[in-house]
Amino acid sequence: MTYCLRIADMVENERPRERLLAHGAKVLATAELIAILLGTGQGAGKLSAVGLGQYILQELGQHQRDPLTVLREVSAAELMQINGIGPAKATAILAAIELGKRAFHSRPGEQTRIDSPAVAAATLSQDLMWQGQERFAVLLLDTKNRLLGTQVITIGTATETLAPPREIFREVIRQGATKLIVAHNHPSGNLEPSPEDIELTRQLLRGALLLGIPLLDHLILGDGNYQSLREITSLWEEHPQGD
Repeated sequence: MTYCLRIADMVENERPRERLLAHGAKVLATAELIAILLGTGQGAGKLSAVGLGQYILQELGQHQRDPLTVLREVSAAELMQINGIGPAKATAILAAIELGKRAFHSRPGEQTRIDSPAVAAATLSQDLMWQGQERFAVLLLDTKNRLLGTQVITIGTATETLAPPREIFREVIRQGATKLIVAHNHPSGNLEPSPEDIELTRQLLRGALLLGIPLLDHLILGDGNYQSLREITSLWEEHPQGD
């Protein structure tokens, strides 16, 4: 697919900045968002800013790759290999990507109250959401479900990780938490729990009952989405946590 065909068709009042001001950022295409970051396009045949944004997506999408997936972890060196992208434009793009990640991620230490799976997933996004390897992490909470901190317990391969219950609860006790939420990522983006995920959750629920430290949920994150095992399984009915 060629990304540079309709640039000349854009009228003055439909340029990216004007469209954002009139309609909000959500209506803009990815190329238009990049165009706002870059300003006036140079190089790559002297394209307009939108044309350059589309050209960047085209280059990142080579070999049937998803441009946005590549963009999330792209380096400055990779960006500067694209004709028309120098240090200034590369750093602007990377800064915007990092700012977006941080805005999506709730920072520990702000006494965030974890009152839903969505809030828990957002809090763990930076540690888990876009990682290429499976990671297993825990959210450490106080009696009022306020965030005490997060901890990555184990890092596995691209397809599997191990999280022994004793390691998880050791960290919970060491940090003085009174409740916890566990989570891991599926780099494939498939959020369906595996039989191993279900069995580990069952073991953790039993351990939580014995220790008197309620396990509130087990989340699976990947590719911008999440799944709550508490919402889709009957495990918490089988092992009530008294939370």
